[in-house]
Amino acid sequence: MLAPLRDYFSPKEPLSSPLLCTTKEHYFRRLSVNIDPDQPGFNEARWITSEDVNVEHLLDIFTSIDASSAGVWNACVNFMDHLYWHKPRLVVLGPKIDGLPNDHPSKPECLFGLSQSFQSVGNRVEQKRAITLALKLWRERGDNLWVAQTLRLLSNANQMLGLHEEGIAQAKEALGIYEQLDKEFGQALSLRDLAYLFHDDGQLDAAEEAASRAINLSAEDDQFTLCDCYHLLGKICRSRGETEKAINHFETALGIASSFNWNYSLFWIHYDLVLLFLDKDRFDDAQVAVERAKSYAINNPLLLGRAAHLQACLWYIQFRLEEAKSEALRAADIYESLGAAKDVEDCRDLLQDIEEEI
Repeated sequence: MLAPLRDYFSPKEPLSSPLLCTTKEHYFRRLSVNIDPDQPGFNEARWITSEDVNVEHLLDIFTSIDASSAGVWNACVNFMDHLYWHKPRLVVLGPKIDGLPNDHPSKPECLFGLSQSFQSVGNRVEQKRAITLALKLWRERGDNLWVAQTLRLLSNANQMLGLHEEGIAQAKEALGIYEQLDKEFGQALSLRDLAYLFHDDGQLDAAEEAASRAINLSAEDDQFTLCDCYHLLGKICRSRGETEKAINHFETALGIASSFNWNYSLFWIHYDLVLLFLDKDRFDDAQVAVERAKSYAINNPLLLGRAAHLQACLWYIQFRLEEAKSEALRAADIYESLGAAKDVEDCRDLLQDIEEEI
């Protein structure tokens, strides 16, 4: 691991230092690696987990030297993408991105990346703010492909904020754009997004139809979308009380996610298995699934908070009130540190219920 860049040169050293330029090229080259989750570059990009501070320090320097440089801002976008997948956290670059003039060529893409940064820590309000501005800029520039991508991310933010009608409208608009552009990959993603929104809105038949269409449109090598869709089919079956069918779909999703070591997906599939087992009072099975979920939450603060929250719920149901209170307080502390307001509120509601039973 390289030392922080401030250890390589003094503040008085010229910013054109060959050492600094060489370090810049080294990191920029590594940031260009393809990190699509079902492609080989995804695993190669894990280097970011140990060198993220170095990279961010470097980017902070170069965005200060020349804020008009498209190459530096493209590197910032790639950096935020790497963090999103491998080390979810906020970035110090946010104020600089917000401060870019709206006509800066890199601003909408940087806002897109910044919104994903907020998403990864559960701050949906800030996620929506950033992505709404990015959408406005992409519309002004007439880039329909980026408009569709941004609409998808905005629909996701609205889903998590409980604004299902708004999210469904945005996902449908994205789907229509992808259909006009004849982009089947984008259509599959939009249908997957629609399926999740329909499910959360209680429209189970529409959710199942959209998920099935997404599976049919997904290319054979698009395992990530397939994993998501089978996961969702499991959630739909759970909502209908079809336990065995739900477990079969969850196991299919687990098989895909395990083959690619997708910790984020593995966490959420086990999370939903916990809820399924709780429906049937299968507390031992639920505890096993909680422990497995915890094992996939490492290095992801938001997931660690969700795991603690889930454990607190399980212990509360089992009337292990002091243990439940301790875990709920830990989850609330994590959420508060991340700015995940909705999760804090949910956790406080659980704590109130626990206190009333003690």
